[in-house]
Amino acid sequence: MIPESFLQELLARVDIVDVVGRYVQLRKGGANLLGLCPFHNEKSPSFTVSPSKQFYHCFGCGAHGTAISFLIEHTGASFPEAVRSLAASAGMSVPEAPRNPAQQRADQWRKTEVSRHQQALESAQAHYVQSLKEDAAAVAYLRQRGLTGETARRYGLGWSGHDRRGLAQVFPLYDDALLVEVGLVIESEDGRRYDRFRERIMFPIRNARGQIIGFGGRLIAKGEPKYLNSPETLLFSKGNELYGLWEARSAIRAEGYVLVVEGYMDVVSLAQQGLGNAVATLGTATTPQHVQKLIRASDKVVFSFDGDRAGRQAAWRALQACLPLLRDDISLRFLFLAEGHDPDSFVRELGSEAFREAVETAIPLSRFLLEELASHHKLEEAEGRAACVHEARPLLSQIPEGVLRVQIEREFARQMRLTPEELAQMLMTSARPALAQAPHAVAAHQAPHLGQVEEYGGHEELIPPWAYEEMSTPQPRPQPQGKGRGKWSKQEASGSGRQMGRPDMVRSRRVTPMAKRLLRLLCMHPELVDELGEQQLEILEHGPHLDLVRRMIALIGMTEARHLGGLLQAVEPESELEAALQGLREELLAEDTLPDPLAEWNDAVQKVEIEGIKAEQSALIASGMPAEADRLRYQALGRRLLQLTRVIAR
Repeated sequence: MIPESFLQELLARVDIVDVVGRYVQLRKGGANLLGLCPFHNEKSPSFTVSPSKQFYHCFGCGAHGTAISFLIEHTGASFPEAVRSLAASAGMSVPEAPRNPAQQRADQWRKTEVSRHQQALESAQAHYVQSLKEDAAAVAYLRQRGLTGETARRYGLGWSGHDRRGLAQVFPLYDDALLVEVGLVIESEDGRRYDRFRERIMFPIRNARGQIIGFGGRLIAKGEPKYLNSPETLLFSKGNELYGLWEARSAIRAEGYVLVVEGYMDVVSLAQQGLGNAVATLGTATTPQHVQKLIRASDKVVFSFDGDRAGRQAAWRALQACLPLLRDDISLRFLFLAEGHDPDSFVRELGSEAFREAVETAIPLSRFLLEELASHHKLEEAEGRAACVHEARPLLSQIPEGVLRVQIEREFARQMRLTPEELAQMLMTSARPALAQAPHAVAAHQAPHLGQVEEYGGHEELIPPWAYEEMSTPQPRPQPQGKGRGKWSKQEASGSGRQMGRPDMVRSRRVTPMAKRLLRLLCMHPELVDELGEQQLEILEHGPHLDLVRRMIALIGMTEARHLGGLLQAVEPESELEAALQGLREELLAEDTLPDPLAEWNDAVQKVEIEGIKAEQSALIASGMPAEADRLRYQALGRRLLQLTRVIAR
């Protein structure tokens, strides 16, 4: 694992303008530089690079990040590859965290197993692609479905052949246990072996790095099952993966949304018609992992389902997977096609523009949720409304706090003939246990697999069982010393780097104007943390709605980030703090460096203290101040308030 301290030092040495400038022609535009976005097609430049803040942002497609993430997204490099490339350009050597012998053996085991499995899958893929070229019936089927050779090559389509043991041509050691482990071969109870996929069009399934981790196969003749996936393996878990997401990356940015359909053929057929932003679940209901990947790919997601009963049931299950992950800055919508149509048939009959028009009519998640709940009950009756509220309680309680939840609850309360306050009270006393469990939904759904890698190269330590006995417990990162640092823990920072395993689901938190002001100051001038004294830390500790500010201070103190790019690199993916930073990035890009940021900071903290004093005074007045100590405290607060007011008035 690459130490976080090295990443911060690297980002402090390299200039993002130089990194991006190798691939994008940039010109001066005020304090920033502008260019045509490399992530989507555009005629007028909306791609902005900030030399002072060391990050990029596209106002057209929303692409953003640091020098490291730019190389990952633009060149397809893995996280370690991008770091090593930048380090080489800066004359730095990438250090590796010390590993004990058991960890070293575990690393070697992981690398060996991943390599063996991926080599087997790549060999099978080459065989399937070659077999497609040699089979006239399979080629005719794809042509009949309207696919060209170019589309087949783009998605790596292949043909499994008719032979029961066709892969024996590729793997001379057909009895090798690896072929069963990787899901290419089935071994019957009597020990006989045969290919898992026969007489099927083959669809390679890729991970976030574009590496093949499994296959899907579709019969071209009558038979069951029509679709067949690779089994659960060390590399592949169908509840975690989305078919076509790797191939759709650039089209998602160009179209501005990601389209979720039900089958491989829908994805490929839509791409043939110019809609390359479609992905598909792999024969399973939408899971929280799917939703996480979708909202990372785009802040607008459209689920397309058949309009029949089965389609609406599938959509309802997808909605339930989405609820704990809702945010105010994302849009999740549902498109129900006319009965008898799937996306493939719709586009082939009516064209891609008609489908784009249909997407514009997709209903928002909030409307689908409320309409579906209402359809289950007789709302003209008190009993029906009561039953509807009972059904809605666990669903509404899963939605994170934020403006969207408030809007949904108000609309639902109106339908149920309740006041918002009455509904809120019912939710407070009913479904909180479900809310408490929601963050673990993703982690508990399934254990990580060897092939799972986060989009920016998350460091998942996948350890074989025999390695655990000798492995020592990881030691916490030493807390940096100095003013304002170490007051809040690493946990308070909600993560200061790329953590092992999967991040918890994000919960939205209300960001008040004062918290937003403090966050902006810290983003623009992380060095302010060096000036924090104990008194200011105490004020911020007790200030209401300042949790994200405290997390930001802890993050800066632990990572020693010195610009916004460093903070974006260090913050834990999918955390509340990352969501807050993403919400501020466009404003920050347009802001100039303040002439006296410390004065601005002190002014803001003084106002936090004033609000705290007024709140404490109000509480003392409400109590009647029966004790002498209460009255003395009230007088001391009054003197401090007068002192602060005079300072601000000067």
